[in-house]
Amino acid sequence: MRIGVDATCWANGRGYGRFARELLRAMVVEGASHEFVCFVDDRAARCFDLAGAGVRMVVVPQSASPTTAASAAGSRSVADMWRMSRAVAREQLDVFFSPSVYTYFPLPPSLAAVITFHDAIADRFPRLTLPSARARLFWRAKVQMALAQSRIVLTVSDYAANEVSRTLRVRRDRIRVAVEAAAPVYQPSDSPDDVLSAARRAGVADGRRWFTYVGGFNPHKHVDAIVRAHATLIDKVTEAPELVLVGALDDDPFFGSQQRIRDEIVRCGTGDYVRWAGFVPDDELRHLLSGSLALLLPSQSEGFGLPAVEAAACGVPVIATRESPLPQLLAGGGIFVAPGDEAALASAIRRLATDEPHRRTLATGALERARMLSWASSARAALDALAEAAA
Repeated sequence: MRIGVDATCWANGRGYGRFARELLRAMVVEGASHEFVCFVDDRAARCFDLAGAGVRMVVVPQSASPTTAASAAGSRSVADMWRMSRAVAREQLDVFFSPSVYTYFPLPPSLAAVITFHDAIADRFPRLTLPSARARLFWRAKVQMALAQSRIVLTVSDYAANEVSRTLRVRRDRIRVAVEAAAPVYQPSDSPDDVLSAARRAGVADGRRWFTYVGGFNPHKHVDAIVRAHATLIDKVTEAPELVLVGALDDDPFFGSQQRIRDEIVRCGTGDYVRWAGFVPDDELRHLLSGSLALLLPSQSEGFGLPAVEAAACGVPVIATRESPLPQLLAGGGIFVAPGDEAALASAIRRLATDEPHRRTLATGALERARMLSWASSARAALDALAEAAA
């Protein structure tokens, strides 16, 4: 097949950028007989490193990068999307693949397409993810156009497939699943010195333990609830663990709630125990995670929950939302709580801070479950979906 790919999200540092990069690398290996024509803007072109005999990059000028223009508070220009559409139309493609609906643009009407919906969070909880009526209107229009053009809808878990089907009214037989995995870099650290160095760079005091949150500071992630639950530990245990918040502090195209989180830290009086680490590169995050007591991800919902799987691949247990595939994917590797149940979240944090044998048992289970997932398997599922759409 000659496969067109929307690779404009290659430069994105969040989950859907990771999905595009890891999945496409594996697809090139698993689908060596296919040709991949990857459409990028200037920003994505600067970091595009997908290599292979069957890979060709097409740079399409854009007035603003799709990864920022399609933000929660913005919208892409009609002229930019027209240039992308025209570039695709000039190629003789069998099928087109969008790794995320987030950067979707209209495709030639006759072109078979597989479009990825990572979750239905923006549609289920629009006021937690899209800051204005205008943003919600643009999102709904984009989703409806993408669904109308996709022969197959791809998503990242059975949980997400069910949510997309129910929320967006997509027939379940149109949906295929390509389960994500941790990138190869995520392995248990074999260097206590590297763990210590990573902790120090994150601001953790020597001799202290820590919990880690990794992701965006968006309302539906409930980071403010993490702050409150963590605060309950301070007077209840000796040498209270610190809380490390990992994630970009600026240039995040999603709807953020950083100030609300900072205000909650002040209200709880835990400023001496909470560290804003900012963006941490993978090769260092691996060490920071490896030394963590647990990874915290008590979101309102997760289509997959990749930070939890990456932490599990480093041999770290998770405390995560039940509204996700994580209770099944990481069964025996964590404690799973209902969204908004702050008492359960606080109890789980306290348990893993004080019960080391139990924490180690969960860590072993988390590592075993994470190792069962692979991008190669995801790539085969995606390629099968593309072949089905092109038939």
